[in-house]
Amino acid sequence: MKSTQTLIYITLFLAFLSINDISAQYGYGSPYGYGNSGMYGRGRSYIPQAGPTENQKEETPPTAEEIVDGQMPSITEAIGLDPFEEAIVRTTLIQSVQQRIELQILGLEPLKMKEEIEKIKQRQDAELKAGLPEDKYEAFMELQENQFKAKKKKKKGKKGKKGKSKD
Repeated sequence: MKSTQTLIYITLFLAFLSINDISAQYGYGSPYGYGNSGMYGRGRSYIPQAGPTENQKEETPPTAEEIVDGQMPSITEAIGLDPFEEAIVRTTLIQSVQQRIELQILGLEPLKMKEEIEKIKQRQDAELKAGLPEDKYEAFMELQENQFKAKKKKKKGKKGKKGKSKD
């Protein structure tokens, strides 16, 4: 009887020591599923998750062609370009917009950037002057100037409205 009693005590003692290993393997006392609360090894889920796809997609900036294609209908309508002249303007604008995008990617110093943009503008103006009749070239230049002035006026209008609402 003494040996059976010793055997029972040793068995209980070993079972008591192995409880930590068993509970660690089967969920820390949680009655649901296998270890780590349904996780599969080192905290990873055994079900692969794709996650939100909206965050994974990087928003790509528009290409030069997309930018120019968005502006061409209004330019064609305002100036009255025929298909040949429209092709000249479109090609010239795509080249200049592409060069400006490349300059932004390079991230040059502000003075150097300004010089390069001025060179691009001069090249664009020279190509348009060579490819368009004089009256349509002048109309294009006026259209370009008016767009910039309209943007500045809108900004001033917003500032004026803010100032009035504070009073």
